[in-house]
Amino acid sequence: MRGVNRVMLIGNLGKDPDVQYLEGNIGVAKFSLATTETYKDRGGKLVSQTEWHTVVLWRGLADLAQKYLHKGSLVYIEGRLRTRSWEDKEGNKKFATEVVGDNLIMLDKRGEGHGIPGAHDMEGISNADVPPVSESSEDLPF
Repeated sequence: MRGVNRVMLIGNLGKDPDVQYLEGNIGVAKFSLATTETYKDRGGKLVSQTEWHTVVLWRGLADLAQKYLHKGSLVYIEGRLRTRSWEDKEGNKKFATEVVGDNLIMLDKRGEGHGIPGAHDMEGISNADVPPVSESSEDLPF
């Protein structure tokens, strides 16, 4: 049986996307995304737990992120997990697990923040030609 590697997140950007261009003018956007879950503890007190995710978008989605997304933007991201490893300057092995986005839906209300189209203006944007991410940190410019 084949495995399934799908991630679906709704959250807010922790910072503006960092967009860089690789050889051949291939855009790569990277940003942090916060997802928060709230629950009641045994005493009935509300507790919030925030998880931070690193999201990577390629090509058209990277261009979209650069144009419309900013710190605080509410987005739906669908994609897959990728873990890459490399050695730092001291020879220590480092790992990073990232969400490589295939689909993006902007959930900000119409007209909210910097002229962003609202969720009703865009059904969903996908990037079918997302290249695979290799295990080498040299492939990503940041």
